[in-house]
Amino acid sequence: MKPFSLDPSMRATIGGAFYPTGYSMVMFPKPEDATRVGQQLIDGGVSRDDIFLLPPQAVLSQISPTVEQADDPLPSAGTEGATVRAYTKLAREGHAALLVKTDDSDAAERLMVAVRTVPYAIAQRYRALVIEDL
Repeated sequence: MKPFSLDPSMRATIGGAFYPTGYSMVMFPKPEDATRVGQQLIDGGVSRDDIFLLPPQAVLSQISPTVEQADDPLPSAGTEGATVRAYTKLAREGHAALLVKTDDSDAAERLMVAVRTVPYAIAQRYRALVIEDL
């Protein structure tokens, strides 16, 4: 797993909110569960380079600010702003996250098989023009 660093490619073209197309974001009430699931994915063959571990502070310092510009001058027409605000609320409660490359539905399902072994709060898959609940 890699520490998270917000890349410009992980932002929406319009508004600039967090929108990492081709990835899924999952938040866990217990940070150790995020680490455990990330390791389980690596053990199952997912590349370490395709998994980012985000402690609550990384969500708050790097992802949360992306909605400040996204809602200026008008609120976003899509759900990306509301989704980031949900991540922010959970991070403030101490939730950690995994951001995992999921290029297709098979990769998303492999991710969720591992995720469902522990309690999680939210799981979203970012596809072109769609944020899908997992």
